[in-house]
Amino acid sequence: MTTAWWSRVKVVGPLAPWARRFAEWLLDQGYTDLSTAEQLRLMGHLSRWMIGEELDTVSLSPVQVDAYLRARRAEGYTARLAPSSMGKLLEFLRGEGVVPMPASKAPPSAEQRLLARYEAYLVDQRGLVGPVVSMYLRSAALFVADCPGLAAGVVIGTAEVTRFCTRELPARSPSVAANLAAGLRSFLRFLHLEGIVGTPLGQAVPAVANRKGTGLPRGLAPGTVAHLLASCDRRTRLGRRDFAILLLLARLGLRAGEIAVLSLEDIDWRAGEIVVHGKAGRHDRLPLPEDVGSAIVRYLRGGRPRTEVRTVFVRAIAPIVALTPPGITWVVYSACDRAGLPKVGAHRLRHTLACDLLRSGGSLVEAGQILRHDLVATTAIYAKVDFAALAPLAQPWPGGAA
Repeated sequence: MTTAWWSRVKVVGPLAPWARRFAEWLLDQGYTDLSTAEQLRLMGHLSRWMIGEELDTVSLSPVQVDAYLRARRAEGYTARLAPSSMGKLLEFLRGEGVVPMPASKAPPSAEQRLLARYEAYLVDQRGLVGPVVSMYLRSAALFVADCPGLAAGVVIGTAEVTRFCTRELPARSPSVAANLAAGLRSFLRFLHLEGIVGTPLGQAVPAVANRKGTGLPRGLAPGTVAHLLASCDRRTRLGRRDFAILLLLARLGLRAGEIAVLSLEDIDWRAGEIVVHGKAGRHDRLPLPEDVGSAIVRYLRGGRPRTEVRTVFVRAIAPIVALTPPGITWVVYSACDRAGLPKVGAHRLRHTLACDLLRSGGSLVEAGQILRHDLVATTAIYAKVDFAALAPLAQPWPGGAA
């Protein structure tokens, strides 16, 4: 039996007793044998440097880590010279209690405490989801930075709000400006509820022109989805994963975030259904088409790394964690590159599904049901590309001219 590369790496010095445990910890996270050996070599080099400096593990502070990296650079090493390269090793050593945790940060400032209370308000009282909370917090932090002393009780009024909006909103795209304005209104309402401002100032935030729905939904040209699917090499682990993800996007119209949070428990194999966790806490039970289910099975059996992570789709390289929504989008980007097509986002496959349904004679109601829209108005944008339904509305040209 071939000896594992990592077992050939010898670690001497103060860190030697934890070398094998470090290797096992890395392997459990999905690191390859070769990557584990590289991490052990870094551990061994650090341990030998500690011998020369007469340091024990308790003395390995952030200052000493910086000194080690300078010494490593001076010895002529060209790799693993940044503090981030020490991340996994220090995470392990601190988790084992071998190396002391970094000194605690300074107490939060008044502004940080104010923003923390606002975050708790958004989560506990408003019940907003994470992305919206993050967006509102960014708006609040920008306003707090613009109004020094606000958290300490400095009085503000419409003049400060108007000055902020006049400077910040025109500098952003309409959609970003609208999000900033919405977050600012929410924060000003919170300040009023907290008694920090005496009057409700949210009305001082101007409305941003809303052009939502004025554009056309952009589906992909016929045959493009087939090219994207064909670009996946299903003989490989990565190809099986990407093929299953693309099918979920193209056949069920799922959003990138919905695929990212899909867990193994959400698939009912006996009933042939999956539970989709959508926007605003909505849960939908959808039929699982045979081809989509088969693609997921092939990935689970012959592509998904062994891991305790319960999401269906995980990273292909260590550390093995759930794919994020941007990670799902990059699956589509990579497929576009392989197929020689311009990059499109994951949401374009959702638009394509709706457009194809209308072209084949489906109704807007059916499109809304497939896309799981709460409001008919949300689906109404697809009426613009339903040419069969729009044709009878066209009036003859005056005088009969072509």
